[in-house]
Amino acid sequence: MSTTAMSIKLDSSYKDRLSRLATTKKRTAHALAKAAITSFIEQEERLEAERKEAIASYEDYLETGLHVTLAEADEWLESWGTDNEKDVPLCHK
Repeated sequence: MSTTAMSIKLDSSYKDRLSRLATTKKRTAHALAKAAITSFIEQEERLEAERKEAIASYEDYLETGLHVTLAEADEWLESWGTDNEKDVPLCHK
């Protein structure tokens, strides 16, 4: 993966806090900032993928009407870890 330089302007209080954390963790402020940005991007990408999946799921429900009731889902979930664990409830209209 290629790298490129990027400049970020922070409030001085954040820069100071980052410097203190870097000292405490025996890492550079650059390494901590890079890790934080990487983590943020990965988290936001996961959230966006989940949002898109939820929208697609809802659109499928609107189109087909297939669903599982809350009671059916609760009954299934409550059976987890018991001797009488139930199968996944089937979708219906």
